Amino acid sequence: MPGPLDGVRILELTSVVLGPWACQILGDLGADVIKIEPRGGDSNRQLGPRANEGMAALYLTCNRNKRSLVLDLKNPAGKEALLKLAETADVLVHNYRPQSMERLGLDYPAMKARNPKIIFCGTYGYSKKGPYADRAAYDDSIQSASGIATLAARMGEEPRYLPTIIADKTTGLAVVYSVMAALFHRERGGIGQEIEVPMYETLISYIMAEHLFGHVFDPPRGEMGYTRLLSRHRRPYKTRNGYIAILPYLNDHWKTFCETAGRPDFVTDPRFVTLSERLKNIDDVYAETGAIVARKTTEEWFALLGKTNVPVMIVNSLEDLITDEHLAATGFWKEMDHPTEGRLRLPGVPVTFSETPGDIRRHPPRLGEHSVEVLREAGYSDGAIRSMIESGATAEAQ
Repeated sequence: MPGPLDGVRILELTSVVLGPWACQILGDLGADVIKIEPRGGDSNRQLGPRANEGMAALYLTCNRNKRSLVLDLKNPAGKEALLKLAETADVLVHNYRPQSMERLGLDYPAMKARNPKIIFCGTYGYSKKGPYADRAAYDDSIQSASGIATLAARMGEEPRYLPTIIADKTTGLAVVYSVMAALFHRERGGIGQEIEVPMYETLISYIMAEHLFGHVFDPPRGEMGYTRLLSRHRRPYKTRNGYIAILPYLNDHWKTFCETAGRPDFVTDPRFVTLSERLKNIDDVYAETGAIVARKTTEEWFALLGKTNVPVMIVNSLEDLITDEHLAATGFWKEMDHPTEGRLRLPGVPVTFSETPGDIRRHPPRLGEHSVEVLREAGYSDGAIRSMIESGATAEAQ
């Protein structure tokens, strides 16, 4: 059954994680994604364990449901091939700096001249409208610039990066919803357009949803930073034999937890009587809750709280997720046979559609695996394709 984006063709000129992961999501939802790579391929083809050169783990998790076409965009024939493909494409996503696309003659005006209906999405570090526009950007630099790295300092630690590529993936999700919104606009009688999705602005929007806090007001009515999240005590609670996540957040949660734990006095304690008061005294909340939780085992707490309204959950390791009973029941993990890489395990499509479900239709492609196929579809003869291969404008998988 085709996905909701069946019939949409996307040209992807991206590398690393941000663009590839975003375009993989669009591919999971049914789009025909053509991954256009330089002769050396996406740099992530080299990152992580691998069975074969150019097919490393980090590439494999971000590039399914795509076809790989090699084009040297500095070669006139390679550049012309991209412009020709753009004539029938719905979307082009790139993560080149805007100045680079202009120098190549592949910016939005050039694409619009070939196809006025094309949606041209650029995603890179900083908006081209500001003084940071020329700066290179990776996840670490955006975590630093956006304030994420200094959140740890507010918890009494040194600045540090989150151990996940939050900037790339958050911005990738913004690419997905922006592209789909532009497609919807065009379907309603609109036209093609240029989209800019900068990492810096996207991440600041992301963290300021909660951390703008008192500075929502002008003049401010308090400090910046959501107090509960910045407490140095906010972490999984230690039990007698492990760890557990318990969050008696709302007033009903707190009342149930205190009564179940044998501390009904905390329900009327002035520090804890309302959600607002608990937020003001959040370190005390975490400290008292932690002292209570430490007296019983993880299993005992699940027995006590598992059927109440109090949010309670296990603390999984990465390894635990592979055998998690919920993920097994929902069929989250997918396995597929790759023609060169053997058996692969991949995360499934996390969202569900009753009529147009997403799916894994294509394995992550080898570099240039579909060069000849895509160029034929664009109208190139076998002789013209052979000439492009000989000139280095394109290449086939080896």
